[in-house]
Amino acid sequence: MPFAIAPLFFLAMPLIEIAAFIIVGSQIGVLPTIGLTIATSVLGAVLLRVQGFGILSRMRTTMEAGGTPGRDLVHGLMVMVAGVLLILPGFVTDAIGLLLFIPAVRDLGWQFLKRRIVVVGGTAGGASTGGWRRQRGPNTIDLDEDEYTKEPGPDDRKRFLKDDR
Repeated sequence: MPFAIAPLFFLAMPLIEIAAFIIVGSQIGVLPTIGLTIATSVLGAVLLRVQGFGILSRMRTTMEAGGTPGRDLVHGLMVMVAGVLLILPGFVTDAIGLLLFIPAVRDLGWQFLKRRIVVVGGTAGGASTGGWRRQRGPNTIDLDEDEYTKEPGPDDRKRFLKDDR
């Protein structure tokens, strides 16, 4: 059912934005309306950068502690959507974008989504193993420093020349 509403939403949204531009432009004038649109785009880019780096830092801290950053992932996605909505010209999208930058609104979104998604933790690494590493399986070959060189050997060169023909 939600996918059936999507085309209607994408048709109605530009019309709503045009109506908002007309209403705001008739109240404050054309140049202030254009200036306000540009200012919200710049504000969106700045907020996206500042809050995005903060969320990335919290995600890194949570993963280093061995936890799953489900909440922070959803907050990061909401901040990204908020930044895009603010960068897009329009007052309705700006209002929605500003709301998504408020942590309390994002927490409400997380409470709504938490019951509908499952965050699966990886089995590879974490703080206890000194970083994120690929788990070793039966097909893994570990080489020591003296067993590995970056230079191709004489057999490798013959094989590559033969494959090029």
